[in-house]
Amino acid sequence: MYPPLNLPPANLKIQGTYIWDPLRKKYLKNTPEEWVRQHFIAYLLDHLNYPAGRMVSEYTVDYDGMKKRCDIAIFNSELKVDVIVECKAPHIELNEDTFYQIAKYSRVLQASLLILTNGMNHYCAFIDKKGNELKYLREIPTSEELIVLLSN
Repeated sequence: MYPPLNLPPANLKIQGTYIWDPLRKKYLKNTPEEWVRQHFIAYLLDHLNYPAGRMVSEYTVDYDGMKKRCDIAIFNSELKVDVIVECKAPHIELNEDTFYQIAKYSRVLQASLLILTNGMNHYCAFIDKKGNELKYLREIPTSEELIVLLSN
């Protein structure tokens, strides 16, 4: 149906034109962007050990009086957002404009880790609040590696 992605294989539930979202616990229309989002959720859960109980898909962000939604938000134990993920369809180019979207969400949510993916390419940036700088990471950190990054 949709192209294979540059992510590990995922065991997704598909019924016709619908795909299961384990975070919202319901079937959703399987659009190209949803295909990427559900693969990325599986990657975060199954390979990077992020806890499902602290992860939300389609998280509402109030940006300058407008209701926006970030694709995936991951909260810490203090219920603050540590990670935001913006998913695009595989055919969408990841560029400065798509990164600007996730940067706006980060400004509101104060997330430390920003991930941008179209399923084929993945970009990950860490906001070092102590050093006041943006650092691009070669790989997306596991939940354990993120704890270390945040503590430095």
